[in-house]
Amino acid sequence: MINITPRSILLIALPAVLGVSGLMTNTALATEGARVIEEIVVTARKREENMQDVGLSVSALSQEEIENTFARDLRDLVYVSPNLVLDDTAQGPGGVASAFIRGIGVSEVEKNFDPAVGVVVDGIFLGTMTGGITRAIDLESVEVLRGPQGTLFGRNTIGGVINLRRSKPTGELGGKVRASFANYEAMRVDGLLNFGVGEKVAVKLTGTYDDQGDGYYKNVNTGRRDGQIEYQSFGGNLLFTPTDAMEIEYTTQIERTDQDTPVLLNAGQPGQLFCDAFGFCSPNLHTPVSGDRLKTSQFEVGPNDATFDADTHIVEVRWDLTESLNLDYVFGSWETEETVLTDFDAVRPVLFHTSRPADYEQTTHELRLTWDGDSRVRGTAGIYGWDSEYEIGLRSFIGFVVPNVVLDLPQTSHQESQSWAAFVEGDVDLTDSLTLTLGGRYTEDKKDTDQRGIVTATADDQWNEFTPKLGLKYAINDDAMVYFTYASGYRSGGFNGRVDSVETATTPYDQEKVDNFEGGFKTDWLDGTLRVNGALFYMEYGDKQEELQLPSATSGTGQVTLVANASTAIMQGIELDVTWLASDALSLRANLGLLDAKYDKFQFSNAAGLQDLSNLELRRAPEVSATLSATYEWTIGNGRAWTVVGWHYMSEYEVDFANKPELTNDAQQLVSASFNYEIGAVQVSAFGHNLLNEDGYTIGFDVAGLWSYAATRPPRTYGVEVSYLFGE
Repeated sequence: MINITPRSILLIALPAVLGVSGLMTNTALATEGARVIEEIVVTARKREENMQDVGLSVSALSQEEIENTFARDLRDLVYVSPNLVLDDTAQGPGGVASAFIRGIGVSEVEKNFDPAVGVVVDGIFLGTMTGGITRAIDLESVEVLRGPQGTLFGRNTIGGVINLRRSKPTGELGGKVRASFANYEAMRVDGLLNFGVGEKVAVKLTGTYDDQGDGYYKNVNTGRRDGQIEYQSFGGNLLFTPTDAMEIEYTTQIERTDQDTPVLLNAGQPGQLFCDAFGFCSPNLHTPVSGDRLKTSQFEVGPNDATFDADTHIVEVRWDLTESLNLDYVFGSWETEETVLTDFDAVRPVLFHTSRPADYEQTTHELRLTWDGDSRVRGTAGIYGWDSEYEIGLRSFIGFVVPNVVLDLPQTSHQESQSWAAFVEGDVDLTDSLTLTLGGRYTEDKKDTDQRGIVTATADDQWNEFTPKLGLKYAINDDAMVYFTYASGYRSGGFNGRVDSVETATTPYDQEKVDNFEGGFKTDWLDGTLRVNGALFYMEYGDKQEELQLPSATSGTGQVTLVANASTAIMQGIELDVTWLASDALSLRANLGLLDAKYDKFQFSNAAGLQDLSNLELRRAPEVSATLSATYEWTIGNGRAWTVVGWHYMSEYEVDFANKPELTNDAQQLVSASFNYEIGAVQVSAFGHNLLNEDGYTIGFDVAGLWSYAATRPPRTYGVEVSYLFGE
């Protein structure tokens, strides 16, 4: 067990300064002429900085590294960071992200649950988990910020931030077209075109068609392969530069998805109603009712029975007031519309099905003033406004309550959220080597709920919090620094989206808070060919919002999901990130995360009395996560060849709140590889993901003693890709 305290971090930090300083002084340098690791520029603090100069835990991928993964979406990029687990919960269309950093996250589909790990795309925080599995199209950079980002990033980022940036228009005529073909009848064609209109306007257009014609799952009832997805998108960027000091950029992304309902598996066990009363029992703890994790026995509701449409519009104004003073304004609009009919019980009879059409929209405004000149004081200050609204017309079709009768239970949930915040974070150089960071954010949130159907009720409430940040950074020399950071994060309270009474509809749950104490170092060695970064963290999680799956005699469905501030927890661990240019031909990258995430206290009361669940393990918190990837390059004829092999390891972890043994994931090893050849403007590649065919669960729920359901990660996939660059 890792045992870290704020005091131990401070005690470790001082010897680290002396130790790293001595090592840097005595380490031999690499030979002249060797390659060096490129400077990675991150926007983790809302201004461009060298990653090695930022006093916080951040991992990043460049555009070339992203393209070398042949990622279809964000799930293929998680290896960039230790202590990050990201899966699709398969509870709805469009990719429902379950993102956890250092054991903190949310694993739910309902939109009343605010994300605990923020997915930020082009500066816009996505306010729901649905749509968070962002497609890997035209990504220029991926940054993972670990720990609460309570001062600068949007709202509710208590676990961390996954920050994605797409490329900007270049103004030069040129672009790229790409086509890939893979097993499961998968085909993707996308293209990018840059051009200029005069000297002041640059335009970028993108388009994608992605079709998986054959699903991963064999339906044992129909013989059909379930899980087909057809995705289309169109993107446009317009960059207008009226003066040398000002840029105005408009971005739009229109996405349309038609797909099968995401496939679920019935993992029911003795002691659960659907097993004991209806005979839907899994043969063992590791095998679902269907007999295989890539087979489903769900009711056939027809192909393409789910849709997800998303429209994004962003306006950014960047104005250089002086050489060191910049004013930025960012407006964002994100609207989604979805339909889905889900067989949650995943067997042929209708026991627990739901129709879940939902509309969601959010608008945000952010105004920032950044000062970053040659002075000893630098920073960012601003104001932020948020407005969101969603409605879901839920209909539950329940076939286990009354024999031979399917109950149709309607419940419409409408919720609105308004939020505003003022924030500041700045650096003060106390000496040439020592920098003090101070920051804070004041946030106010207001939410309204309106329930109509079996339960009719309205309510509203509001919450506020100040989240501070304090940091110290000491530069040992140009190639090494150490830092200590204290940061606090806050996630708003709210109202339940699933209800079984007026009381559960109108009783809010309160805000939660995380305090993070962290010490770390960032170093470059061997004349810039070896980079070693590390961090030691201790996090206190207070008033934690727990999603409780409870039996209910009044819901009509036999269960209800309620949120309660029922627990406190401690997360502590160690993280290492290493990059090594071993030779002109071989590059290695590795990371390691060691995590000890435990409940300190977890108690709540219900009809059965006081429940003490302090012995449970937190979800998606593997004690060990590790990644190793290697890239080897060589010349073939007039072209360049390279191969990339990646290995990602996660130790055993829970995916279910109740730690049900049938839903526990054993240790997993995810291996990917590619071979690439480039000659002139043409690149040909062969690639594969999950080559060991790991079948761990990406989601698991014990539904209040009725049954358990789960979904399996995508199996082994492989294919070929051809791309062509032109112009520029």
